[in-house]
Amino acid sequence: MAIQLFSAPPYLHISASQTRNASLLLPPKVPFRPSLCFLSSRHAVSRRTGSRLRFRTPCVPPFQESAVFESSDVGLVGSDGGDALIGFDVTASVAPSFDLDVERESNADGDSIWKQVKEIVAFAGPAAGLWICGPLMSLIDTAVIGQGSSLELAALGPATVFCDNLSYVFMFLSIATSNMVATALAKEDRGQAQHQISMLLFVALASGIFMFLLTKFMGMQILTAFSGPKNLDMIAAANTYVQIRGLAWPAILVGLIAQSASLGMKDSWGPLKALAAASVINGVGDILLCTFMGYGIAGAAWATMVSQVVAAFMMISNLNQTGYNAFAVAVPSPNELLQIFEIAAPVFLTMIAKVAFYSLLIYFATSMGTITVAAHQVMIGVYCMCTVWGEPLSQTAQSFMPELIYGINRSLPKARALLKSLVIIGAISGLILGTIGTSVPWLFPFIFTADQGVIRQMHSVLIPYFVALVVTPSTHSLEGTLMAGRDLGFLSLSMSGCFLVGGLFLMAVSKIGDLPSCWWALAGFQWARFSLALQRLSSRQGMLYSDEFNSHVYNKLKAS
Repeated sequence: MAIQLFSAPPYLHISASQTRNASLLLPPKVPFRPSLCFLSSRHAVSRRTGSRLRFRTPCVPPFQESAVFESSDVGLVGSDGGDALIGFDVTASVAPSFDLDVERESNADGDSIWKQVKEIVAFAGPAAGLWICGPLMSLIDTAVIGQGSSLELAALGPATVFCDNLSYVFMFLSIATSNMVATALAKEDRGQAQHQISMLLFVALASGIFMFLLTKFMGMQILTAFSGPKNLDMIAAANTYVQIRGLAWPAILVGLIAQSASLGMKDSWGPLKALAAASVINGVGDILLCTFMGYGIAGAAWATMVSQVVAAFMMISNLNQTGYNAFAVAVPSPNELLQIFEIAAPVFLTMIAKVAFYSLLIYFATSMGTITVAAHQVMIGVYCMCTVWGEPLSQTAQSFMPELIYGINRSLPKARALLKSLVIIGAISGLILGTIGTSVPWLFPFIFTADQGVIRQMHSVLIPYFVALVVTPSTHSLEGTLMAGRDLGFLSLSMSGCFLVGGLFLMAVSKIGDLPSCWWALAGFQWARFSLALQRLSSRQGMLYSDEFNSHVYNKLKAS
């Protein structure tokens, strides 16, 4: 049964035979007051529309434009067992009419949680491969180079900071792409999604050319300033690695946009195939060029560079197969650049703070000598290899949350349930990764090096290494939700605060010359991020509880 109301105050006529043993569910933020009246049925106009009741009223809640009450959800019955008449006093005077969809919510029963977990695993499982491939390439380089030269192994420290950490800074483009594409598709606007992809491809190509030129002309100076005067013997080897890998910068960033657009469409298998092929190429190339042909660190750089170019072209091809044109590059207008900037700038600041902290770790470890920096390079490589298993949880939040927070069928209770599932999976993953990740350098250190001095330094950081690793997946799920909800100002400020406090602590402990102290700083950095994000998302005034929290963002998205 459906009832349409066009006057204020409107009244509903509901048959007792249709509403017995049911309950009336009203959204918490709807600005009208229910009251029970017994009037004639001429005060209401009704029509049957399946099993749904439709209401039209001049009151508009902040976000929703339509509301539907299931007939099974309406249950006010007259005392005599007959028909009940429900009246609503409308408090708003003039506003557009709306339809408000309200559905019965289950209280986190086991079946719905299990179904949600399976959906997360179906997406995040393949997405895990995407995040693993990058650190896996660097880890392969570390393992192969470590068998030949401790000097070149130490040179990989500043070299990978320049290549991998700077590419990680450009994750702001990836996050902006996933967010903008997922939000456009949540509004069922494919044309807008294509235009946003084209704009971001232009930004990525321009950024890639800039990074290529920076590497070409400033690489040696940056490496020298980073490594310090005590480590000039490793600069030449590090610069060789950086110059070769710098050739792939344009392809890397364009491929990053194609990958992130696919993830925003909830496609994780296509990008996984591309990076799986890249990992195979990198592994085979390392073995051939370094082990059999003796090219050392240069051979590892060539293998990684070629694999990254191949991966980029496969990403582009996969995006084209989904019906979007990955070769269509559009120069953004000033207003569109501002839109990208509003998302990318806080994320960029967040990434800069994170990368700067990891770079400080390597900087202070480098100042402790070749043996210490070699041990730190192995441990940070294994650590990054483990932490990327939490990144799919962040990507899942970024791909699925916009629909629940801003989409046509938005539902904050479902968003909270999704976050709960992500945090639970993150906690379990953290324990598993912490156990496995600690066991590898503890029980099998000879995989990376035969130098006993390096092995002793590796074993000295195992406890803080575990403490830092165990909380990382849950942290990724929380921060991914903040990104999806575009609470980027808080995220950038909290990350900057963690960096400043952690950086000051690193400066204090660096005078001791103790590698475990640096790793305890990393553990504190990770737990601080987790605590701040959890407090923000569990707040009753936060994005997952309050309709008014991001009303300005919603209105802007609707207008666009």
